[in-house]
Amino acid sequence: MRAFVWQALLVLALLALVLWLAMNARRALDERGMTSGFGFLLDPANFALGEAFFTFTPGSPYLDAFAVGVGNTVLLSLVSIVTATVLGVALGFARLSGNALVSGLAKAYVEAFRNTPQLVQIVFWYSFFTLLPPPRQSWPLLGLGYASNRGLTVPAPEQGGVALLVAGMLVVGALAAFAIGRLADRRRRRTGRRWRYVGVVEIAALVLPPLAAWLAMGAPTGWSVPVLRGFNYTGGATLAPEFLAIYFGLSFYIAAFIAEIIRGGLISVDAGQIEAANAIGLRRADLYRKVMVPQAMRVIVPPLAAQYVSLLKNSSLGVAVGYPDLFSVSNTALTYSGRTIEVLCIMAVIYLLMCLAIGAVANLVNRFVQIPER
Repeated sequence: MRAFVWQALLVLALLALVLWLAMNARRALDERGMTSGFGFLLDPANFALGEAFFTFTPGSPYLDAFAVGVGNTVLLSLVSIVTATVLGVALGFARLSGNALVSGLAKAYVEAFRNTPQLVQIVFWYSFFTLLPPPRQSWPLLGLGYASNRGLTVPAPEQGGVALLVAGMLVVGALAAFAIGRLADRRRRRTGRRWRYVGVVEIAALVLPPLAAWLAMGAPTGWSVPVLRGFNYTGGATLAPEFLAIYFGLSFYIAAFIAEIIRGGLISVDAGQIEAANAIGLRRADLYRKVMVPQAMRVIVPPLAAQYVSLLKNSSLGVAVGYPDLFSVSNTALTYSGRTIEVLCIMAVIYLLMCLAIGAVANLVNRFVQIPER
């Protein structure tokens, strides 16, 4: 009871502090004749955004501007997380390679990117892309795209919405296939009987959802190919230097930390487990897949989630190169609206919710990789 009373008093003290801060801010605003509230979100925003995930034009409400910032931040963070994870896992395994050249190159990458300020890397990539030749002298990329000071111009589906839907259904299919594999493995452990066609069912669960979505949308196959007309390209999709700079800066920097997390998780597996696997003649691929990785995941998942959260928050560095992420859009909205406290609160709450979402997914994954003790 005494501990409960002290905790209740602490909560009440914190609530009183928050209430006092809010009243003090409101009084200061009233003394200066400044209005407050979130009604400005429906007012027209008289500024333009360079690159928008959602449609935005000058004069649209501030709420639409925040939606653009959130969309750009989420898109940038997702593609950076995928790239950093793939690259980091490859580097982590390369660090443990018996080949001195492979392990040495992986170590050099980790040391170089991990010990260089992330903002410096972002500015470097931005300078690199802006110093490329103009579109008429652009560099061809295997006949599929072009690199110029306008960014990377690559082919793109004519119906981008259908492509996003198919990609989303592919993620759903991958989760379904993973769940089926877990259920089949649990059944085998409980009964000792193997599900004969589990591989076929997993492939079907992976392929059928995106295939059904593609067929339901009319099975479009058209692609827009970039063509040089005048001083710029028409068709395809152009990735601006601002997006590429923050994308490469985030991905390559976080990949170095992920590589060390992967390496640390793998070497944390007890040496006796590896000796036992070698004694029964397991191949090296099976050693990693069936012995080391399942046990290392318990060590890998928590710090890996922390790196994902760090990547999301560091996406705010896009303001240094003019990428309109949530932080940049919020700064612009703050300048035009004059609602400092409201804009800062909105930005903080959105970042908090996105980080908590990453934490919730990490906790869910952590439950799957836990190995129950007998």
